[in-house]
Amino acid sequence: MDLAACFYLGYTAKVYGKDGGLIVKMDVDLPEEYQNLESVFIQLNKGDNTLVPFFLTDAQLQKNGTLRIHIEDTNTTDAAKQLVGKSLYLPLAMLPKLEGNKFYFHEIIGFSIIDSEKGNIGKVTQVLEHPTQAIFEITNDQKQEILIPITDQIITKVDRTNKTIEVVTPDGLIDIYLG
Repeated sequence: MDLAACFYLGYTAKVYGKDGGLIVKMDVDLPEEYQNLESVFIQLNKGDNTLVPFFLTDAQLQKNGTLRIHIEDTNTTDAAKQLVGKSLYLPLAMLPKLEGNKFYFHEIIGFSIIDSEKGNIGKVTQVLEHPTQAIFEITNDQKQEILIPITDQIITKVDRTNKTIEVVTPDGLIDIYLG
């Protein structure tokens, strides 16, 4: 499986038990959605976009949001240690469907941004993820770049059918880019 067709689930943090169990630190909003996994894709070598499938014999969500897993044919501590620190992925099709104004960053690429005052200001080319806030990177017909923070206060409507996102931007923000 190719990395581009998957989303990041988390990473194997440590071994637990003597029978090859692993603790997975999850990087998802709803960990309970993943407690009955039958398989995962593991990136064995950092920088390699190829993912290797592994079948699970057990997956149990813990109260602290981690996931305890047992991988088929990994029955010893030594075998499990070789998988510690590896990134785990699942196919994009396994993402839970979001509704309303919630969205996954990958799904809104190409959506038009409609400002309440300026109208259609362009299409989302990517989402920039910064530690403090995510930002829409928008390009308009004149190839101008426009950056808008992604907040609940700015986004008023996400229309998946028409591939639009309606926003109310702070006064003057769009003018900075369009002059």
